[in-house]
Amino acid sequence: MNWCMTKNPLDTKKVIQPVIISVKELLLTNIKIPKYQRPYKWSLTNIHQLLDDIITFKAKPAYRLGTVVYHQEENGILNVVDGQQRTLTLILIALAVENNSTLYAAVKKVYQGIPKLDLADTLGISNQISKQNLRDNYREIALRIKDFDVETILFFYQRCQVVKVVLQDISEAFQFFDSQNARGLDLAPHDLLKAFHLREMQNNVSEETQTKIIKTWENIEQEGLQSLFEHYLYRIRNWTNGKSARKFTKNDISVFKGISPNVEEPYPFASMYRISHFYIQGYNRDYNRNIDKNYMPYPFQLDQIIINGKRFFEMIHHYNNMICDIKNIISPIGTAKTIMNTLEIYEGKNRTGDKYVYNLFKCALIFYTDKFGLAEIDRAIEKIFLWAYKVRLSHQNVQLATMDNNAIDHPFVFKRIKEALNPNDFLNIKIDAINRQDIRATKVTELTTIFENLSYVNER
Repeated sequence: MNWCMTKNPLDTKKVIQPVIISVKELLLTNIKIPKYQRPYKWSLTNIHQLLDDIITFKAKPAYRLGTVVYHQEENGILNVVDGQQRTLTLILIALAVENNSTLYAAVKKVYQGIPKLDLADTLGISNQISKQNLRDNYREIALRIKDFDVETILFFYQRCQVVKVVLQDISEAFQFFDSQNARGLDLAPHDLLKAFHLREMQNNVSEETQTKIIKTWENIEQEGLQSLFEHYLYRIRNWTNGKSARKFTKNDISVFKGISPNVEEPYPFASMYRISHFYIQGYNRDYNRNIDKNYMPYPFQLDQIIINGKRFFEMIHHYNNMICDIKNIISPIGTAKTIMNTLEIYEGKNRTGDKYVYNLFKCALIFYTDKFGLAEIDRAIEKIFLWAYKVRLSHQNVQLATMDNNAIDHPFVFKRIKEALNPNDFLNIKIDAINRQDIRATKVTELTTIFENLSYVNER
């Protein structure tokens, strides 16, 4: 589902009409960076490009820097919905001017309108990645600002401009935020999900808990989050429903949106989620936990309906830990141990196609372990290996489509695991042996040996 809005949010009656403001006016605006924003990550290339533009165009009557979209709170504070990276960089430039005593004094002789930036202390930035990047970029700007003259500074404050848009309705602000980023402007799919689920828990979770949740999320490296969603969670959730899962994009984030955080849906299917959600919440909050120190985790399943908000973040934390520790969770013996070791060392393991097949193997193993734990784990490893790596042996080149098609075609491994009530319901599926003449892959001698030892190579 595409989460772009069907209408332009600027058409609503609750929107203050766009106005053009100078950088000086922007700096005097009472703004805050909301928690749903991604970290500040403008690179030095971005910084130098902006500074170069200011110097290059300083003779122009005006220079437009883009649009900044705000959501106005009841107390008048403006949350930056879109344009955070640019806004923070403009503040850094102004701080560098203010802290360069020679340049500041020269400008003050001809212009008394430079704003004092106590604003920088009230932005509400707590993200450590943002803080570090702000420090790094400020140092670079402070070095470059020495090249500015009075004319350039006046141009920066007075004739550099942004288009200011203020949204007064919180739901419209989030719609705008989602729609802008769904067009590919700023955020990755998992960033949009972070924003959505922060909004969902806004009225259900304390500020302290929200801060802890955000910190836990940010402790996972961005590349790690991207891999978690794209290579595992998205593929498993789609494949279990017989759907293709080649690339995780902003149009696919509905896969990770579910029911309300208070499980208010008046439908029979929601009852089991309502019971488990509130029982576990009540159990962990009970005063007896102060005595016995017990804690009951929510019983997540990879193919379950998601409870929005706090449970979503708990789920991501749970599966990030599980997938990172999958090799430590299982302790295979016999052929299963040989398989796991061989997949780490065989000659062709670093080819792109082989990585696709390994991802297919791991996704199925993770899904099985998520449902049945370590029950019959050695048999499961053997069965999943034969199914996944038969594709490797029978193809000279394995493409993304090859992996994806195998996941949802006969013998429907993910569907069988999903529907199984016990391990044998899955483990008894038939995997046909491969004919010797059909082995087309190179650099797979070790894999072929395992197939032979398991009697899954026909000599005819």
